[in-house]
Amino acid sequence: MPAPSPLGEFEVVVLMAVLHLGPGAFASAIRSEIEQRTGRSVSRGSIYITLDRLEEKNLLTSTLGNASANRGGRPKRLFRITARGTAGVKRSVVMFASMHKGLEPLVGDL
Repeated sequence: MPAPSPLGEFEVVVLMAVLHLGPGAFASAIRSEIEQRTGRSVSRGSIYITLDRLEEKNLLTSTLGNASANRGGRPKRLFRITARGTAGVKRSVVMFASMHKGLEPLVGDL
């Protein structure tokens, strides 16, 4: 089996937001979580595109929640990270920590 392809920075951030929110994370909550934790403005489109891509890579799964009147009868799409997604986040965190090692005098501690 080939080694998994590395994740992009935003993919890791989205997966981490889903981990923070737990099962039942939905797109607008994921966006808010990222904006709150990073101070970075995130477009709705970038969230949806990334969630779709992560689901195609089997790093996330989604289900439809209950429909609600305040959403015009449409259900929320709820996301859950897979074991493969969690492993990808771990690999990325380890890689960044390894690259950071020795650079503390230049960039500070994490």
